[in-house]
Amino acid sequence: MNKNEFYQSLLGQVKAIISDESDVIANMANISAILFNAYDDVNWAGFYRMLDGELVLGPFQGQVACIRIPVGRGVCGTAVSTRQTQLVADVHQFTGHIACDALSNSEIVIPVFADNEVIAVLDIDSVTYNRFDDEDKKGLEAIVEVLQQQINNK
Repeated sequence: MNKNEFYQSLLGQVKAIISDESDVIANMANISAILFNAYDDVNWAGFYRMLDGELVLGPFQGQVACIRIPVGRGVCGTAVSTRQTQLVADVHQFTGHIACDALSNSEIVIPVFADNEVIAVLDIDSVTYNRFDDEDKKGLEAIVEVLQQQINNK
C-alpha cells in the first residue's frame, strides 16, 4: 500500500469512528489510537488542547508526555503561534525543542481550528529521523480537517 492509499484508509477509519460522536475529547482519543496503531515507528500520537492560553496534554497514545507547553515553545507551541503545520526532520536541531521523550527524533504537529482559533494540535513523534514528509503532512491535515468539521458542526 502506498502512502496515499494508507492515508485514505486512515481517513475512512476516522470518518467512521467520529461521524456520530460530538464529544471532541472522545474523538481525539479515538484518532490518537487509530494513528498510534497505524505506524510502526511512532512512539507518541495525540493531542494537546488550548486551555487558559497554553497547551495542555489531551488524549494520546504512547510514552508519558509533558503536561503543559507554552505557546511559542517547542514544536507544538510553534504550531500554535504560527498557525501552521510543523514538519521537523530532526527535533534535536529545532530551536527550543521540548524533549518529553528522549527517543523522539522527528515530529509533525498540525494545528486544529474552531471558529478560526487554534483549539488544539495533533502531535506525532517518531524514533526515526526524517520520518514525516509532505505526503504525511497532506494525509494528516486531511484527518485534522475531518475533526475540525465535526467540531464546527456540533
